[in-house]
Amino acid sequence: MSGANLRTCIVIPIYNHKDAIGGTLARLAVHGLPMFVVDDGSDEATQAVLAALAAQYREQMTLLRLPVNGGKGAAVMAGLRAARRADYTHALQIDADGQHDANDVPRFLAAARAEPGAVILGRPVYDESVPKSRLYGRYATHVWVWIETLSFTIRDSMCGFRLYPLDAVCALIDSVRIGTRMDFDIEILVRLHWRRLAFRTVPTRVTYATDGVSHFDVLWDNVRISASHTRLVCGMLLRLPMLLAHKAMPRRTCAAAGADTGWWRVAERGSRVGMALLALSCRLFGLRFTGLWLHPIVGYFLLTGRAARAASHRYFAHLEDAAAGERTPRPGWRSAYRQMLAFAQSGLDKLAAWSGRIGESDVVFDDPAAFEALVASGRGALVIGAHLGNLEMTRALAVRNGRAKVTAIVYTEHAKRFNSVLSSAHGDFARHLVPVSDFGPETAMMMKARIDAGELLVIVGDRVPARESGRTTHARFLGATAPFAQGPYVLAHALGCPVYLFFCLKERDARHRLYFEPFAERIALPRRERAQHIAAWAQRYASRLEHYCRKAPYQWFNFFDFWTRPGKSTTDAAASGGNDVRA
Repeated sequence: MSGANLRTCIVIPIYNHKDAIGGTLARLAVHGLPMFVVDDGSDEATQAVLAALAAQYREQMTLLRLPVNGGKGAAVMAGLRAARRADYTHALQIDADGQHDANDVPRFLAAARAEPGAVILGRPVYDESVPKSRLYGRYATHVWVWIETLSFTIRDSMCGFRLYPLDAVCALIDSVRIGTRMDFDIEILVRLHWRRLAFRTVPTRVTYATDGVSHFDVLWDNVRISASHTRLVCGMLLRLPMLLAHKAMPRRTCAAAGADTGWWRVAERGSRVGMALLALSCRLFGLRFTGLWLHPIVGYFLLTGRAARAASHRYFAHLEDAAAGERTPRPGWRSAYRQMLAFAQSGLDKLAAWSGRIGESDVVFDDPAAFEALVASGRGALVIGAHLGNLEMTRALAVRNGRAKVTAIVYTEHAKRFNSVLSSAHGDFARHLVPVSDFGPETAMMMKARIDAGELLVIVGDRVPARESGRTTHARFLGATAPFAQGPYVLAHALGCPVYLFFCLKERDARHRLYFEPFAERIALPRRERAQHIAAWAQRYASRLEHYCRKAPYQWFNFFDFWTRPGKSTTDAAASGGNDVRA
């Protein structure tokens, strides 16, 4: 992400600061940033003040209310999640009591623009108003944080004026249980440090009003903070070898780590030898025995693939947010493991399909009418699939039984090793695979010729183009806005052929169910309303994709931040072990 692409908002937790919040908002509003005010179960008097302020700042302020007081950490996390759902990239956290200098907001923004992946921390500069017990008491926590991180990077871990990169912080709070009260500000920084985020410091003036309201419980908050430090020290000891190793390596910001890691640039994980051994085991011992090897393999990749875990957590968090009461898998290690295991099993199924170990009895159509009619007509068509289930295996079966001519338009550079294993399983693999890196006139003419010959061209619609200049359009998907490639709809318009959707989901009895449904008899894109029509088709596709994700939540295999905005770096560290069938 470049600094120019930052979309920053302000998150303000509040609990019964009815006298101070008006002045705090007035000083912040002049900076023109959207503000999320999170009422942490305040009393009626504070609620009335907040309602009046929400009306006053209705163009700039979003008021969230937690029904009961959950603590500062709970309120901040609610605000951060809401900000990310609203497509903001960064959130500036500031306390409601007015002790922080709002004039420093531009300095925090400038620091974030210079280093978009870093956490920007306020380092308090106190005047004479600071209580000496507070001033000296903070150093006990600072020392523990320096021990827990083996670093002096976090100079002050208790200042409530800080700016977070939302992708990184939401991935953390969705995957790890963090203290919800005064221990939150400390624990989240230590854990972000463990995840190797960079930290930058901005000196900022802090004043304590003589009549200020403090919600710090001297007894219980100190108990909570002590318990938090105990957990963090234990966590540090468990991570000690890794933390010591990291001392020898430069700490990277999210932007630096991901600036050039679009999904198409990330090499597949796993060796050619390892994949070949699995293929040999499949041939000698069958699918069931070979499938047992997947559990330790997936366990290894789960433990070492932090970015893939984070992407999985974000996906399940979006799925949960969009469920509207429907039961869905909870974000966490278990759901990430099951998703990665399903991905590994789909790769094994691809190999089995091409080597003839999966027969027609193992595959059923949910409703074969549309597919049978298309094959009987002899017409060519464009088929839009997704990285959901096992589209590759469906193509292999179609080729083997000769019922249809199916060609996949793919990007293969990021999965050469796995493709070579599939090629060795069946000679037809490469013949029915058309690798492309970009679409030009020659590619379009080739595809038109294949359509006219009655072939089904299979592409996917759930990845952005494998190049920065590729055009995207936005659609609502799982409760948030996500970029979708325009290519499938532009291509369908150019080919002038029918368009279908195709999904293959593995069921509990190990059978594969195929869903083949008409999408459009023809997609027309009038020049004057081209963008609107493309957006409408993309939204229709996204709605169907969401429907099938709900049917098989563990079988969506985009292990990167699908909701990333164009021009923003991704965190794809689990490149597909198969082809990217794409437009």
